[in-house]
Amino acid sequence: MALQLAQEGEAQNPLLPELPEVVIGLIAFAIVFLFLAKKLLPNINKVLEQRREAIEGGIEKAEAAQTEAQDVLEQYKAQLSEARHEAARLRQEAQEQGAALIAEMRAEGQRQREEIIAAGHTQIEADRKQAAQALRQDVGKLATDLAGKLVGESLEDVARQSRTIDRFLDELEEKAESTGAAR
Repeated sequence: MALQLAQEGEAQNPLLPELPEVVIGLIAFAIVFLFLAKKLLPNINKVLEQRREAIEGGIEKAEAAQTEAQDVLEQYKAQLSEARHEAARLRQEAQEQGAALIAEMRAEGQRQREEIIAAGHTQIEADRKQAAQALRQDVGKLATDLAGKLVGESLEDVARQSRTIDRFLDELEEKAESTGAAR
């Protein structure tokens, strides 16, 4: 009985399973492992591979989009720089044209002023000559009348009248010049 108890005591040990249970457990494990290895593991690997490809593709797409965005940004900056340069050039041209227009208008104004002054001088000289001529005639007539009254004879003769007038006016001019020179 002791032997039987020893065998039962050994059978009762939960840490040491019986051989048929171990064999059945190994067969069941092998079936589950083969099922998992044949059916489930390929599906898991397939899903993982698709996910890896999607992530890599997304990263590549993001990098491509970032590169494209960078290119567009560079083009935009270049266009903006070109537009600013063009605006500065146009502003400079407008300033130069404005300065040229102002200079041209000043030159035109100066020319017109000089023409007006020259025309004024010409008109003044013509008026002075005309006034001098009219004055000379009036003074000559008065001098002739006065000389005729003083002398008592008529100075109606044109030649005599002309000589007398010329002599009188020459004397007046000499007095005027000597008075002007003395001042």
